Amino acid sequence: MGSSIRPGRLLTWGALSLIAVLAVLAILNRGEISRLLQASQLFDPDLIVRNFQHMDETFGSRAIETGPDVLSFERGAYTLPARFEHSGRTFETDPFLEEVVTTGLIVLHEDTIVHERYANGHAAAGKHIAWSVTKSFVSALFGIAVDEGHIPDLMRPVSEILPELEGSGYDGVPIKHVLQMSSGVRFNEDYGDPFSDINRMGPSMTSGSLLDFAATLESERESGTVQHYVSVDTQVLGEILVRATGRPLAEYASEKLWKPLGMEHSAYLLLDGTGMEWAFAGMNASLRDYARFGWLYANGGRRGDQQIVPAQWVRASVTPDAPHLEPAPEHGGNMGYGYQWWIPGGSTGEFTGIGVYGQYIYVDPARRVVIAKNGADPDFQKDGFENGQITLSLFRAIAKELAGD
Repeated sequence: MGSSIRPGRLLTWGALSLIAVLAVLAILNRGEISRLLQASQLFDPDLIVRNFQHMDETFGSRAIETGPDVLSFERGAYTLPARFEHSGRTFETDPFLEEVVTTGLIVLHEDTIVHERYANGHAAAGKHIAWSVTKSFVSALFGIAVDEGHIPDLMRPVSEILPELEGSGYDGVPIKHVLQMSSGVRFNEDYGDPFSDINRMGPSMTSGSLLDFAATLESERESGTVQHYVSVDTQVLGEILVRATGRPLAEYASEKLWKPLGMEHSAYLLLDGTGMEWAFAGMNASLRDYARFGWLYANGGRRGDQQIVPAQWVRASVTPDAPHLEPAPEHGGNMGYGYQWWIPGGSTGEFTGIGVYGQYIYVDPARRVVIAKNGADPDFQKDGFENGQITLSLFRAIAKELAGD
């Protein structure tokens, strides 16, 4: 005789077993599921301001510890210009800063904090995500690692250090081309396009591997010929740093930047599902410490008698050294590029780190001015990133006024 279990009953028990397994998996992975749900609401208009100040509640993170020796600044009083000009139009300063949802703004002149303000829940000790301003920090760490001999040749192909990238768009691409956002890799960085590469990368930022994602990208042109912004380029640089130094990025940043520079607060870097830092966008630090980093570059990488970032690296980082890196309208509004720093058109030595939604570290070494800004601007991509261009005009107006120009 055959089994007395009927097919219908067998299917019922099978379905119940599957439900039970899924329930157990949900319990075991509820933290990850919760993070995925929170990540899906990251840019919700009602939550974005708070989210940017509490990113470690949504993603894994690793601390960048600081030390007891804090770089202190004098305090001064400076009122921002009431209005400024951009492309023949006049803007009222305070209404503009409010419109772009500024959460923090600090202005250094010489060694003095002359202006500091916070809004929308931000505060002096608060940590705010830098997004792509993180890239400039990674560049500094890269320069230190080069100086220490960990990375002796910038023309070495990245795939020799990261064999996981063999067969991808990064196969055979020199490190220097990746530093200059000229990898030749095909990449769509449109945050407003749900099918763009930057949005497709989302799951790798929470539960997957960013390096594995980089290995899926393909080449669209010869490297070193066109400056095309690819956030994954910086992730590749971070992976190289970890591989070359044998240390987590946050640990290396603590020893080589945070402690010697005298950062006031510890910071943190966000992590992907494998525990690798988001080198392309994961820095979370206080506004004053963003300003301290700009101050370091305004001083050629030196604090007192200690050369923290090699002076030659600082110069190379902010100097376009090929025609395709010179300021041009197609580069986000007449912008040039160095080693993970932007150089505005018509610059007299200025350079800036820029992150989505209104993050900036602006440096004008000649005028001895550094400006750091945090924000949550929902219209940051509107009209070809026009708000960013207007913001840079404001920064230039502040620098000129402070210098007496």
